[in-house]
Amino acid sequence: MIVVTGASGQVGGRVAKLLHRPHALLVRDPAKLDQTEKTVKVADYSDTSAMTQALQGAETLFLVSGREHPDRLRQHKSAIDAAVQAQVQRIVYLSFAGAAKDCTFTFGRDHWHTERYIRETELAFTFLRDNMYLEMIPRLADERKVIKGPAGDGRVAAVSYDDVAAAVVAVLDDPATHDGKTYTLTGPEAFTLHEAAEILGLTYVPETVEEAYASRAHYGAPDFEVAGWVTSYQAIANGELAEVTQDVQTLTGRRPKELRGL
Repeated sequence: MIVVTGASGQVGGRVAKLLHRPHALLVRDPAKLDQTEKTVKVADYSDTSAMTQALQGAETLFLVSGREHPDRLRQHKSAIDAAVQAQVQRIVYLSFAGAAKDCTFTFGRDHWHTERYIRETELAFTFLRDNMYLEMIPRLADERKVIKGPAGDGRVAAVSYDDVAAAVVAVLDDPATHDGKTYTLTGPEAFTLHEAAEILGLTYVPETVEEAYASRAHYGAPDFEVAGWVTSYQAIANGELAEVTQDVQTLTGRRPKELRGL
């Protein structure tokens, strides 16, 4: 059996609908699900005991990263510990492109540490590192249809939710053949935010890093969250999200969606 986490989210929900192999859905809040015909398990990543119980009998855990949180890495470790205790055979983890100990995008560092923690277990694993989500690009614009951020002329190979979910399902359909592998999931092209704005009928206004922090101060968001927002643009500027791969097409047999196709 496969346990799919994040089943009420954009990727996990799509995976749950596409996956035909026996599986259960694991969520924090079952009220958010619209797939009541499925087996639903309820647990929070941070509750190791509840997670262990929820994972009993599972062969494969599809682990979607938790929401941005200052303790997200600890939550991930708790979920991984639960998988070990429940004697799950493998973890298929949805990571992030360019994940590294010192990558610019601060949230990407959580993914690197999570990958490392999984590697330290005796579980088989597959890492699917997705780029920024294609659907998020138009959502970067404010109410005046302006995208502001310190991305400069850097490029981003954003990938759609649908293509990520299809790639995940391709791995879950025959997980043993993907053990030990890392895939980087991207769209078919890397574009600048200038180019994206032109395609979408928006305007892109580059900011300095200082301007970016100042322009977001009015949201009153925690410092770690604001840093994540700003450093996502910086990662683009630094070329860390520009790599285009064939991994989506290799896994799914189809060309991934372009920004023009949204």
